[in-house]
Amino acid sequence: MLLLSLSLLASLHLLFSNEGRLVRSVHYDPNEVTAHKKLGSSSYYYYYPGVPKSDGHPESLQRSGTSWQTGCSVAPESRFDCGRDRLLSQEECEERGCCYAPLPGSAGPPWCFYPAPYPGYTMGRLTPSERGQTATLTRASPSYLPKDVSTLSLEVMNETPGCFHVVLKDPSSQRYEVPLPAGRPQTEAFQDQDALYTTEYQHDPFGFVVRRKSSGRVLLNTTVAPLLFADQYLQLSTALASSLVSGLGEHYTPLVLDLNWTSLTLWNRDMAPHADANLYGSHPFYIVQEEDGLAHGVFLLNSNAIEVTLQPTPALTWVSTGGILDLYIFLGPDPQSVIRQYLQIIGYPMMPPYWSLGFHLCRWGYATTNATRMVAQRMHSANLPMDVQWNDLDYADKRRVFTFDPLRFGDLPEMVQEFHKEGMKYILILDPGISSTSPPGTYPPFEDGVKRDVFLKNATGQILIGKVWPGPTAFPDFTNPEAWQWWEDCIRGFYSKVPVDGLWIDMNEPSSFVQGSVEGCPDSELEKPPYTPRVVGGQLNSGTICMSAQQKLSSHYNLHNLYGLTEAYATHSALMRIRGKRPFVLSRSSFPGIGRFSGVWTGDVRSDWEQLRFSIPAVLQFSLFGVPLVGADICGFGGNTTEELCVRWMQLGAFYPFMRNHNDKPNAPQEPYVFGQKAQAAMRSALNLRYSLLPFLYTLFHHAHTSADTVARPLFMEFPTDPNCRTIDRQFLWGSSLLISPVLEQGAVELSAYVPAGTWYQLHNGQPFPSSGQYVQLPAPLETINVHVREGHIIPQQEPALTTAASRRNSFFLTVALSTGGWAWGDLFWDDGDSLMTFETQNYCYVNFTAEQSQITSIPVNLNGALANLLLGGLRVFGVPSSPLYVLANGEKVRNFTYQADTKVLTVTSLALPMSETFTVQWVL
Repeated sequence: MLLLSLSLLASLHLLFSNEGRLVRSVHYDPNEVTAHKKLGSSSYYYYYPGVPKSDGHPESLQRSGTSWQTGCSVAPESRFDCGRDRLLSQEECEERGCCYAPLPGSAGPPWCFYPAPYPGYTMGRLTPSERGQTATLTRASPSYLPKDVSTLSLEVMNETPGCFHVVLKDPSSQRYEVPLPAGRPQTEAFQDQDALYTTEYQHDPFGFVVRRKSSGRVLLNTTVAPLLFADQYLQLSTALASSLVSGLGEHYTPLVLDLNWTSLTLWNRDMAPHADANLYGSHPFYIVQEEDGLAHGVFLLNSNAIEVTLQPTPALTWVSTGGILDLYIFLGPDPQSVIRQYLQIIGYPMMPPYWSLGFHLCRWGYATTNATRMVAQRMHSANLPMDVQWNDLDYADKRRVFTFDPLRFGDLPEMVQEFHKEGMKYILILDPGISSTSPPGTYPPFEDGVKRDVFLKNATGQILIGKVWPGPTAFPDFTNPEAWQWWEDCIRGFYSKVPVDGLWIDMNEPSSFVQGSVEGCPDSELEKPPYTPRVVGGQLNSGTICMSAQQKLSSHYNLHNLYGLTEAYATHSALMRIRGKRPFVLSRSSFPGIGRFSGVWTGDVRSDWEQLRFSIPAVLQFSLFGVPLVGADICGFGGNTTEELCVRWMQLGAFYPFMRNHNDKPNAPQEPYVFGQKAQAAMRSALNLRYSLLPFLYTLFHHAHTSADTVARPLFMEFPTDPNCRTIDRQFLWGSSLLISPVLEQGAVELSAYVPAGTWYQLHNGQPFPSSGQYVQLPAPLETINVHVREGHIIPQQEPALTTAASRRNSFFLTVALSTGGWAWGDLFWDDGDSLMTFETQNYCYVNFTAEQSQITSIPVNLNGALANLLLGGLRVFGVPSSPLYVLANGEKVRNFTYQADTKVLTVTSLALPMSETFTVQWVL
């Protein structure tokens, strides 16, 4: 099924091309192989309380021999479902050799479940291979699944000391495999004793165990339930090391997932966020917090429809409808190291342009250029910072992309030039669906696309026609290199008239308003596979195109979840070549690796308090997935907001890495300037605070781009040994320094916030709070968002302005949060904010700041001229124990300083120290 030629695989590999290759370490230890031989000579099993030992012969567990004494006395929470593919009667269950034990009144545990053990694959001996070790797995008799694969190839690879890689595939048939990006960091060969893990294999039935070497803790144990591998059904279960599991997006869930018999489907779908639904993105990666502050992660590299079942054992079961089982296990040992190891596989995120960290404003319903102009004018007239004006599909002629309406948007090119003169940027929406019904000779994108054969085909080889906003549409095949060039040509032609600064790629799951196509879909196993995960609409082609649609690389059945990723790549590459500057792309659909090309927003959220709250775990999950440039539609997209909700959302949104207010057509307006003066003042304050912090935020993005650090960070990542931080998702951090505690409840004027151990200072006034790791009540009137600075950190800031073009020219100031020992550290990454590969070509400035022994010193590490003519205008030092006698700047006495005795804050103003030079500010006590 679903063959993939090597040449086509190579063509998609171009998509992920970069310099360098990961060198996989190969380890061959004859003694280790001997040990496997010994294990292979007599099978062994893992047993758990309540699971009696068997005689080692799985054949004895066929239906005739199954008994409660030999394997069915399993605790309900430890049952693994034997009827996951369909509902079974008792007779059908027992025909599979499984146990049947109803639990009336219980909605969770399965009634039909596997005995322990259950017949499966038998593992041959491990032998050295080019990349690691291989073994053959065979089944003595077929499983209950149609088109069962009786022989599998197992390959295990010690990628790095912290990464173990397992691949299970059919050696006799080339199945679809997701290509990984080239250019991953190279690793040196390492000794086995340096590995953070040990592995063990159960030979009959096959399973494997991965342990943390330092503690012996079992992180993966696949012997708990059988491995199944059929043409369109692949199943692998594992025990979990703890119940603290995060990831497996994109879903409307808390940060830590519910393991009480929950099911999560990974299948990209145009679906407004709500519970128990598959949403826009698919990320088959999870991270587990272990009990002692350590962590590990698991990534299943598979793009087919996947259902993940979580159960309170704790355990997890993967079920995929195709491809292969390609598992990476990341040993950390701390949570941030897990994410870094994951990103070494899928790619580090791109560096965003500086202006994209400013405030963006959009709605569907800005019906003319004049209406659009008025929005920007009213924002700046109200002294509300804004960098980027957006248009939804209103701009397009008959809703066709790469056009603009000659009446309502006839002067769109002039409007964009006006924005540029004012230091602003402009972005518009670009859907993938290309109108197929324009009169001949009137719509080049479609006609040229037909000539160049860039559109998806149906099962009979004709262009597949779906239906989106312009009516009947064709869909580009972004796995086809010719489509990349065609897409670039379309963007280039439009850009020559309308010089956009970025592109918003929406509807790219892909979404279609008819199921499959305007002609329906064939009645085939691709459209109706033997097993369909729980998806909105009940079928894989619900809300999208036919699974049998043909793409250059494979069928859409295999490639659906990659559609947004491949479009993001094509769009990013096109913008880079056309503009010659750092691209900005915002995508709705996502898959692992999209952070290399694009930011993401969380889709069509509703204007209500619950969705405000759930936006925090949504943003934090994308941080775990390697997509730091992420945000939710501020004030909500669906339904009418309220003034209070919009103020609180603007305050929270000021700390989304990507900050955009976006609204749907029929709703009441929610631009900041439409509200009362008190609300406007609160929003202005939040915007000014964000703009003042942009140098710090930009530096965090630099570390994300170069070191795979997270930007918006869950507390458990920074404080992994603090049990109170494990499930917190109503607060979050920026980097390791800022703690954000937003109001998330209607009518609240105070909130309960957790403050980890250490001294924290209120950002706005330096009020210290020494914490032992405790919850506190914080005052939070409407105009306030609580932000605390962690002791020992220095935050580079800049005087805000109405645009980043203006604020980047303003004076810097430092906020210095001294530790109890009187020291602090910070850094600043600075370049022109827009050029390509500035870090890679050393075209940037990087400055370290240190505070100790009552003085602050700047140390420029790398300089390129970007900081020329920029000055340090002042600083605030939190935690100065007493009033200084005097202050020196580069040895000269400073006149303008004040000391606040009650908060112990020293403020120094009227400095003019060049940021590109070493400077010292000293206070003498």
